[in-house]
Amino acid sequence: MPIHFGTDGWRAVISDEFTFANVRKVAQAIADKTLADARQLSVISEQSPISNHQSPISLVVGFDTRFLSDRYAQTVAEVLAGNGIRVWLTQGDTPTPLVSYAVVDKQAAGGVMITASHNPPRYNGIKLKAAYGGSASPADAAEIERRIRENDSAERPIRSVSMESGEAQGLISRFDPLPTYRTHLHRLVDFDCIRRAGLTVAVDAMYGAGRVYLRDLLSEAGCQVTELRGELNPGFGGAHPEPIARHLQPLFEAMTTGRYRLGLATDGDADRIGAVDPDGRFIDPHSIMALLLEHLVEDRGLRGSVVKTVSTTQMLNRLADHYGLPLHETPVGFNHISDLMLNGSVLLGGEESGGISVLGHIPEGDGVLMGLLLAEMVAKRGKSLSVLLDELMDQPHVGHFRYGRDDQTVTPFDKATLVAGLMGHLPTALAGVPLHHSSDRDGVKYILADNSWLLIRPSGTEPVLRVYAEASTDSQVRALLAEGGQLTGRVLAQMQAGKEPVAAMLVSA
Repeated sequence: MPIHFGTDGWRAVISDEFTFANVRKVAQAIADKTLADARQLSVISEQSPISNHQSPISLVVGFDTRFLSDRYAQTVAEVLAGNGIRVWLTQGDTPTPLVSYAVVDKQAAGGVMITASHNPPRYNGIKLKAAYGGSASPADAAEIERRIRENDSAERPIRSVSMESGEAQGLISRFDPLPTYRTHLHRLVDFDCIRRAGLTVAVDAMYGAGRVYLRDLLSEAGCQVTELRGELNPGFGGAHPEPIARHLQPLFEAMTTGRYRLGLATDGDADRIGAVDPDGRFIDPHSIMALLLEHLVEDRGLRGSVVKTVSTTQMLNRLADHYGLPLHETPVGFNHISDLMLNGSVLLGGEESGGISVLGHIPEGDGVLMGLLLAEMVAKRGKSLSVLLDELMDQPHVGHFRYGRDDQTVTPFDKATLVAGLMGHLPTALAGVPLHHSSDRDGVKYILADNSWLLIRPSGTEPVLRVYAEASTDSQVRALLAEGGQLTGRVLAQMQAGKEPVAAMLVSA
């Protein structure tokens, strides 16, 4: 099966497609592209091979807590070093945003993060980071895929050195990315404000790479912190390391004890955030983004544009309109947000999955930073997240919103064919509300007359079809999700019956 990079990197099942042999192929292609880019920029020349001890080209390599992630990272480092590229290899499992910040801090050509992020434990993957610290562009990912195919076709050898040889030659260096990242955070977060509040916080690391990091930074800010699921467990205890309500039972149980004013959770590589309030209410990323936007404008006096993905709350639209801020909607994938952060003054950029960044930070989702900013907001306002959220939604310029998502397992299919089928069968109304307009920018999004919406799109990282909905009531959300499933089922059935090109069929709901 060809190696394919999706929304945010390449992910595959460990020992099935994600093997050491394939990791070496990807690493060699990354090395080839990195050196070709350097030559194009005249950093090095074709006639002047890189000196092992004076290489001007470097890459940062990090890894999460998944099974064999440390060994895969070492394998990548060995191949990069074998191509004369200097490698900064993290000394232990590390959150993706720290690896990304290290790319910028070390002025590296890019980064490689071994992680499957929030995917189930059987998966591992590779995220590519560009020199600016954000996700590599789709064009860069496509170039890596092309080079893998070319290398395979030409049966080109993979150049590699042992870890010991790479270190002896000064090509591989272990390092701790925390000190410079911590200094950067002190420019973005009011640690003194948090310290004065004396918050008690429960942090659910979900056995991921955020373990220790968020706990220790909150402790540094004067919080009393209890960390849950912080030990090393490559199987994540059989759980899915995505910080959404159904995966956070330990955090819910901790919050019901009444001992904590704030509950935070990060995903497998800590680039996403979720939160639980003392009353046991899950605060989803949509609400977190809306609260943070209000905090940055009202409490910090900051301004800039707002960037959201197509699957993200209308609350951001309403807040941006209220504050007179430009708003941009992008396809799913933080790389699209990164593009806008690099080319303008973006106050807040975020996606439904919990990847969020803010003005002054690298264009990368960062669950560690967002956890600290939520602590700052609770400390500054002296109120719980639930109270703050209810107060925000009670404002006439915002309104009350509820959100839901259903994931349906699917066989591989052509996204364009499904989208065309859905766009060719547009309903006049959904859940009793007239359709206002539709969009096929990323999947198919139905925007209704009352500002509620339904989105149907395939995942870019898993064999999953996602159905999203947002409305003013939970019952309307459920109705929209049900109708979304029916719409998809009808179109796919027509495809299978030959009325449209056969593309896919649902395996299970």
